[in-house]
Amino acid sequence: MNSIEAVRQEFNQLISPDTSIETIADGLVFTEGPLWDARHSRLLFSDIPADTIYSWSQEKGLEPFRHPAGFPNGLTFNRQGDLIACEHRTRAVSVTKEGAEPQVVASHFGGKKLNSPNDIIAASDGSIIFTDPIYGLREGNGGPAEAELAFQGVYRLPPDGGELELVTDSFERPNGLALSLDEKQLYVIDTVRQHIRVFQIGENWEISGGCIWVELWDDGKVGRPDGMKFDKHGNLFSTGPGGVWVFNPQGDLLGRIYLPDKTSNLAWGDDDLQSLYIACSSAVYRVRCQTGGLPLVD
Repeated sequence: MNSIEAVRQEFNQLISPDTSIETIADGLVFTEGPLWDARHSRLLFSDIPADTIYSWSQEKGLEPFRHPAGFPNGLTFNRQGDLIACEHRTRAVSVTKEGAEPQVVASHFGGKKLNSPNDIIAASDGSIIFTDPIYGLREGNGGPAEAELAFQGVYRLPPDGGELELVTDSFERPNGLALSLDEKQLYVIDTVRQHIRVFQIGENWEISGGCIWVELWDDGKVGRPDGMKFDKHGNLFSTGPGGVWVFNPQGDLLGRIYLPDKTSNLAWGDDDLQSLYIACSSAVYRVRCQTGGLPLVD
């Protein structure tokens, strides 16, 4: 059953208690990577097993945007508005300029193929940061294929397109990731260990820390932490068991959005960026909020 629960009173300032949960698309296979495209007032999202990126708008409804799409997963924009996609089948990250074909920008590390790039973000300096677990090597998700790397890493591609840098190989299944609003911290989900870790970002992307910030355990609910986004006030909205978990900047749980299946990722959207779009297995939901996100594109 879809519902919204406040754990702390301040949650009601983010999402009104009488807010409804709207289904905007269903009948899909497994949705991922929602991304608001402000230039065209539409939502883009991946359906991995269907090998398709879809678009959805209030005016046109659901339409295929790209097929085949390399069994796509995470999507984002850089500051110039180029579409960046994680692709399981190609085991690569691609960048697509408006009206052009996708161009692979990362596919190997140390002479070996990446596992299956999964979730991705772009920093204001042009750096691209992504996770590379093994999920896309499985049949139906882009595989079957064999891993060439002995670890599952978090990577940074420098803005000049230089050599791929390994941020850390200390995760069992690195998945969703997000930058703090000031871009001084990098938050990364470990899906199997069901926690979120936080790293400090120093000059020239020197990374330190990596302590556990929060854990997301609820044995009575379906799903594990997968993707996450900050709102404009620094509250973190993360998928997890049962739906979406909302934490304040100190890591206190404020409330939860309960949904019927495994949630994978989310995005802020609509013209005011105050709608939370949630990819949830075969469906995509929208929740109108009193908070919102920040634009990705300059």
